Parts: sequence; structure tokens; C-alpha cells
Amino acid sequence: MRLLVTGGAGFIGSHFVDLRLKQHARDLVVVLDKLTYAGNPANLAGARRNPRFKFIKGDICEARTVERIIRKYRLEVIVNFAAETHVDRSILSPEDFARTDVLGTQTLLEAVRRHRMKRFLQISTDEVYGSIERGAFRETDDLKPSSPYSASKAGGDLQVLAYRHTYGLPVLIARSSNNFGPRQYPEKLIPLFVTNALENKLLPLYGDGLNTRDWIYVEDNCRGLDSILEQGIPGEIYNLGAGNTHTNWEITSTILKLLIKPESLVKHVIDRLGHDRRYALNTRKIRELGWQPAWPFVKALKHTVEWYQDHPEWWQSLKSGEYMQYYRRQYQKRHRVK
Repeated sequence: MRLLVTGGAGFIGSHFVDLRLKQHARDLVVVLDKLTYAGNPANLAGARRNPRFKFIKGDICEARTVERIIRKYRLEVIVNFAAETHVDRSILSPEDFARTDVLGTQTLLEAVRRHRMKRFLQISTDEVYGSIERGAFRETDDLKPSSPYSASKAGGDLQVLAYRHTYGLPVLIARSSNNFGPRQYPEKLIPLFVTNALENKLLPLYGDGLNTRDWIYVEDNCRGLDSILEQGIPGEIYNLGAGNTHTNWEITSTILKLLIKPESLVKHVIDRLGHDRRYALNTRKIRELGWQPAWPFVKALKHTVEWYQDHPEWWQSLKSGEYMQYYRRQYQKRHRVK
């Protein structure tokens, strides 16, 4: 395949790029990334050594840029990771999320339509379903997003489905549960708590800490995305989760035990606005494609913790950067965390 991977310098996108280059020896992989705060060129250090890899800095909302890249490299497929993704930040600046996650997706779909591309894979999230008290969401369930972030992702998904219905485009949607692993930007729960604990700083835990998520190791997630891209039926949605449902408190406690740190580092703070209580996915469809997770949860979390221990140069510069300083000030103002 000749792929355009948008947002490929981010956490999940860069892992997907590594997988495609390793597992598909004839692929050409072109990454388009705006390199906002979460797009890190260091994430693509391994890919840059491969002659089948190309990188372009640019915005998916700029139609001319997208068109030029598709024509130049004769691209056949788009995998869209490009998105604003952090719920807390969507509460602070929701307009950025609507622009990238909705307008950007529509811009890419137009390019797929004009160039009659073979496939378009939209990387979405389980958060579009909202919270579920018991059981697990199926792909046919209604969307009930609860935050500006999840609403913008739901809007992008609806654009994808509309282009399928109206133009017959060969689109696919993957709705993944919470990813974790190496190279995840340290605003997310696991890398934030791991790196804070390594620095003996407080771990700000929302509310009672009993909000529950299904966690999937990033390598397992990317193998699932690969299966969907290769074997998925155009027009279909695939839930992608590993069945590792844990509360935020359980995650926090396990991190502290792995690092041999005291629970006194935990500080319960005011709950996030509109905080969903529980996510869970029915993953029958993706498993019918032959995919299943390979990493046991505790093994994957231990591997992740060790990676942050071994790579302080990667995350220390990010946490001291301008964006994280701004985000920290806003967070401290609301939650009174030092």
C-alpha cells in the first residue's frame, strides 16, 4: 500500500507507522503532521531511517497541502490519526477540537473522493458512546458524547458515515479504548502519574478515583488497526478494546507499587466537568477478523513504566515546555494542586 498517515508523529500514530514499515515490506508510508504540542518528531526517529518513509509538516485542514501530497506520492489509502484528543484541554478550548476533528476529517474525505482512493480509516474513540453503567457498547449503539472532545470525534465519525452513504466511499471507523504505552504525551493519566511519581510529585486523582476505563496496550491497538485496514469491510465500524477494565484508582495503585512509591503521593481533586463514569466495548467484530490482544495488562503496564524510567530525556523536556506550563497553571487554578 501507499499510505498517508495523518497525525503520524503522535503517540498511537507513530507506533502504527513503525508497525506498517516492519510488517509490510512494500508499503510507502507518508506522514502528515502539524507538529502541535503532542506531535513529536522524536517519535519517528526509527521510521526516518527507512527509505520507504516520508514526513511532511502540515495541517489536514489545508486542502491544497493534502492534494499536493496525494498527487506527488500517488497515495492510495489514508489513515487518520490527526486529532485534538485531551478531554481536559477540550474544556478549555473546544474550538480547536471542532476544527481539527470535524473540518479536518471532512477535508480528508473530500480528497479520498476526488482521487478515488482505495481506503480511508478513521481512528476514533470509545468516548463517542458516552458512559455505560453496565454491559458494553456495540458498534450499532447511539452516540452520546459528553465532552467537547468526544463530541468533535463523534462529528468526524458522522462525516465519515455520511460520505459512505452519499458517495459510496470505502471508509472504515475504528473506535479504540484507552491506549497506553511508551511515547504517550505526559498529560494523559498513566504517563502523567508515572512521571510525577518518578519526580516525587503529587498524583492528582479526579473525584473518588472510581471512574472505569478499558485499557489497551498501544502495540495491541495498532495490530488491531492493521487488521481493520487489511480485512475490514468498507462502511463498517469496529470497536477495539482489550477487556482490561480498571478504575483510575486501580491504575494509580499499580503504578505506585511498580515504582515502590507511597500512596501519600495521591491527591484527590475536584472531579472533571462532565466526567464519564464507565466505558466498555463489545469487541466481537474485531475478534472475528482474527485479532486478539497479546499483552497481559500488568506486563504491559510494567513495560510502560520501565520505558519512562529509562527515557527521562524524552518526557522531562515535554513537561518543562511552554504548553505543559500553561496547562499546569490552568489545572492548578481549578484543582489547587501544587
